[in-house]
Amino acid sequence: MKRLSFLPLVFLLAHCTAPQPGSNADSLPPAATRGLPQIINVSAYDPKERQREGRSYSENDVSALRANGASGLIARAGKGGNLDTKCANFLTAADRAGMLVGVYYRLQNHVDAVAQADQFINRAQSLARSRSWNASSLLLCGDFDANSRLSDILRFMDRVESRTGVVPVAYLENSAHLKILLGNADATTKAKLRRMPYWLALYSHESGAGPQFPAPGNPKGLVNQYRVWSDWTLWQYGGVDWEGGRSRPKVYNHGPWRFSPYFGNMDRPLERNVFNGSPAALQNFWKRHGLPLKR
Repeated sequence: MKRLSFLPLVFLLAHCTAPQPGSNADSLPPAATRGLPQIINVSAYDPKERQREGRSYSENDVSALRANGASGLIARAGKGGNLDTKCANFLTAADRAGMLVGVYYRLQNHVDAVAQADQFINRAQSLARSRSWNASSLLLCGDFDANSRLSDILRFMDRVESRTGVVPVAYLENSAHLKILLGNADATTKAKLRRMPYWLALYSHESGAGPQFPAPGNPKGLVNQYRVWSDWTLWQYGGVDWEGGRSRPKVYNHGPWRFSPYFGNMDRPLERNVFNGSPAALQNFWKRHGLPLKR
């Protein structure tokens, strides 16, 4: 992900019935949407600077994130040939707090895609063997740059699957280039891409990522612009931008989705996401697209 970020929200609402992936979440009322499981994603840029009264966290203690309702944490393992320095500490802290754990790798064009996949896999496998975990699996995700080549996306996916047996999750920037690239792919390629669950990035209902694309308005609108997936699996609805020497929350707040700029009573911005399904479905998804962990 960019310096723009994700989010988790509030506590799960036990009385809400969450939709399964593939359902029409766009018709849900606000309360049901807020009941979807919340996931935080982090990198070496985290934590951001303190901005208000409230609870804090560090790469060594994420208990406040869990207390505010976060079900899982996905840490950046590397980017363009460089490993992230805080990844292992964040994962250890999340596991200690009883959260699901995952890793993502930001693919960049200046380094061979297979070499980046190998670095990602080596890191993930090393982490999986490094300790005894409470969590059962380590979610694997590819974060594809806005200018990624289709061949590199496929090569990264193939390499991860061939070495681990796991099909990674695909995080896509909201870019005109990627929409044209993937939307114009042949049917066979699209079928292959669909094997990766779609992790959607949408912080504003006004951004269509180019004049040839109307503003997506809602998650389903953005899904349709790619012309590959029928629905989203993860939605990064909250990001963080860097403006004037300060982290500024960028959080989706439109229609039935009225998300707060901050996560619960946390004292600083966070990158946040929701999962399009129930807590039980989240557990199954995590195992299906995750590397088994030593227990």
